[in-house]
Amino acid sequence: MATDTATDVFEEHRPLLTGVAYRMLGRTADAEDTVQEAWLRWSAADRAEVREPRAYLVRITTRLALDRLRTLRDRRETYVGPWLPEPVGPEFAGAVPDAGDRAVLAESVSFAVLVVLESLSPLERAVFVLREAFGFPYAEIARALDREPAAVRQLAARARRHVGERKPRYRADPDQQRELTERFLAAAAGADLGALLELLAPDARLVGDSGGRAKAPLRVMESAGKIARFLAAVAGELDGPAVEFVRREFNGAPAVLVLLDGRPDTVVSVDVTAEGRIACVYLVRNPEKLAAVTV
Repeated sequence: MATDTATDVFEEHRPLLTGVAYRMLGRTADAEDTVQEAWLRWSAADRAEVREPRAYLVRITTRLALDRLRTLRDRRETYVGPWLPEPVGPEFAGAVPDAGDRAVLAESVSFAVLVVLESLSPLERAVFVLREAFGFPYAEIARALDREPAAVRQLAARARRHVGERKPRYRADPDQQRELTERFLAAAAGADLGALLELLAPDARLVGDSGGRAKAPLRVMESAGKIARFLAAVAGELDGPAVEFVRREFNGAPAVLVLLDGRPDTVVSVDVTAEGRIACVYLVRNPEKLAAVTV
């Protein structure tokens, strides 16, 4: 296989490899580093012996991501405050050409699902990503992880049950989610406590990721009243002509990017209940996680 052909094959599968790595790791930089390392392995391999480049590349990427995930978990134990994945645009949510169910693919990159995936073991997470997000056969996953197919099925069942118990049970229509997000931001920006309380479910939650580098709760905040008062206080600090709200899509759902002096300050996304109220608010304010967000 010629060098240019090897490059072409790898680039053909890069979106898939990046999608797998991001869902495993939750950060674009880590995903891109993993894919780059996979490229180095691929370029040095005896490709004449490779019958199925796609399966081979997924196997390399998954194993590299597993190794990196185990290292990252040690760092996250000392992370300041709640952890959320790094916001990503549509290119990570459903850009894989051969994806069967794009709705499932997009949901697997959502804040809610990626937070739940953090509580899985590394192997469970790998199996869930490969099976549930990308639809790989159990036999192929077993080869990628060097496990028996029966063991992989057990891992998949445990992961599916765990995620199913904890992720939102209602998938909002994108237009409804976009409308609620915009109404929520308008109420928060205006410090309108009454409007916020109407929009938030009584048992709503707020997860703010600042890494200790911006104002955000150091624990998950619960109850509509506490959340409304907190957001009203934050809005008072962000009031002025330097603040701009931009409609965007992050992690497979409508969201809002808050700019301060033209720079990304916060990504806001919400989960919606079947009754049309906000169940959870996600705020990403860690500057490190916003560094790759384009304006």
